[in-house]
Amino acid sequence: MSTPSDIADASGTSTRAAPPGKGGGEEREKLPLFALLALSTAVFITSLTETLPAGLLPAMSEGLNVRESAAGQTVTIYAIGTVLTAIPLSAATAGWRRKRLLLTSMTGFAVANTVTALSSVYSLTMVARFVAGIAAGLAWALLVGYARRMAPVRLQGRAIAIAMAGIPVALSLGVPAGTFLGAALGWRAAFLSMTALTVVLLLWIFVGVPDYPGQGRGERPKMLGALRVPGVSPVLFVVLVFVLAHTILYAYIATFVHDLGMGDDTDLVLLVFGGASLVSIWIVGAQIHHRLRSLTVASVLLVAVAAALLAVVADNAALVYLASALWGLGWGGVPTLLQTAAGDAGGEAADAAQAMLVTLWNVAMAGGGIIGGVLLDVIGSDSFPWAVMLLLAPVLAVVLKAHKHGFPAKRPGT
Repeated sequence: MSTPSDIADASGTSTRAAPPGKGGGEEREKLPLFALLALSTAVFITSLTETLPAGLLPAMSEGLNVRESAAGQTVTIYAIGTVLTAIPLSAATAGWRRKRLLLTSMTGFAVANTVTALSSVYSLTMVARFVAGIAAGLAWALLVGYARRMAPVRLQGRAIAIAMAGIPVALSLGVPAGTFLGAALGWRAAFLSMTALTVVLLLWIFVGVPDYPGQGRGERPKMLGALRVPGVSPVLFVVLVFVLAHTILYAYIATFVHDLGMGDDTDLVLLVFGGASLVSIWIVGAQIHHRLRSLTVASVLLVAVAAALLAVVADNAALVYLASALWGLGWGGVPTLLQTAAGDAGGEAADAAQAMLVTLWNVAMAGGGIIGGVLLDVIGSDSFPWAVMLLLAPVLAVVLKAHKHGFPAKRPGT
């Protein structure tokens, strides 16, 4: 029987939270920042490896001698690799020690990014991206639970926020930097820089991240049973459709901005988006313990308003930057919000709910790349914001309806 201090690892491991500091005082509770920042860097690498082509599509399509819509499928195939392997590989490696599994997944990124950087053959590049997606499936099913295990119970939301900060950092600094590096030295240099960073991270993990045991056979999660837990299905629906809406636009943002006549400003647009994302994740990390529902509603509305602005922006650069800022404010905290909502809703089935979240997240990423490519070829890039608004309508409806379970006004334990 689980107690309130037994926390479900997203990789399928039931874990006991770190105890409070001596004396039990709230002021004595501390987070292991050095180790959590290593996890954040791992999140940064997984996020940037997945989204880096978004800022490099024109150069990649030329280098691989394919159309931009085909180059955009390097995002799709990455997500497919995660979708197809996240749950079975997480189950197969549930008994592995956690540090060993994290080191293995990061090594996969180093190999895949090196091959991507050196390949001139589209099919080989797609294989490398698929391998990177497999590595991501292992990492994503592991990282949230890893962060929770390191923290006292009341600081677990903050620990997850620190680990997930790698996402907006990747968007705010990584993608613009990669875009700039690609313009200056070629897109291959951007992927080689990812390999170098991953090698540094492997040493960091080896030295500074604590290890935890895997999971016994009798404790492994039952995936389908989690769907019967009230609140899990609404959260997973929001994950699927919200991420789909975001990806349709983000995967082709370089093309979208170029078609607006602002191709030279792609890195600056991404920088504004990512900077706002950093603000968003700071707000979410500070307020999520008490305001998960209101923060989720605000996120949906902000992204919808940003899409509406982009739909009518024409050639107004100021509105493009404003929309990018609103988009970042809405999106930056979404990974933390949805991971936390899934864990809260799942309760004792939180590990299974998190594994399904990872899979559906990447189903949405793959779907966004495919749908975006079709829209680009058939209608044009100006259709992207309209597609985002259309998809966000049911997302908002589900969040508002799930006021008892899924996105309650008051989180469990508050």
